[in-house]
Amino acid sequence: MININSTKEEVLEAVKQDGWALEYASEELRNDREVVMAAVGESGQALRYASEELQADRDVALAAVNKSGWALEYASEELKRDREVVMGAVNQYLYALAYASEELRYDREIIDYGLGVKND
Repeated sequence: MININSTKEEVLEAVKQDGWALEYASEELRNDREVVMAAVGESGQALRYASEELQADRDVALAAVNKSGWALEYASEELKRDREVVMGAVNQYLYALAYASEELRYDREIIDYGLGVKND
């Protein structure tokens, strides 16, 4: 088990096995892009334990929502207004729309995409 005194190497090893282990990492390591990317690569919802800075990082959020649509809940408000991030989330789980900005929550293209509707 890791804790706030664990080294970066120990935390990396732990989050690669269980992304939720990020919860027990130090604040410094929750703000380390490599550690957080490893965590969300294993469990998208580990975005919950990332620093606010990394919750606002588009690449980190995309990796998280592409693993778990629910991760959109923990993305920054700005990224909840980002069409590509929201589409990645609803591709994984349609009900992730609940965490999208109001504007995108009712966007017909995104809803259809989440439902798998083809609009040719």
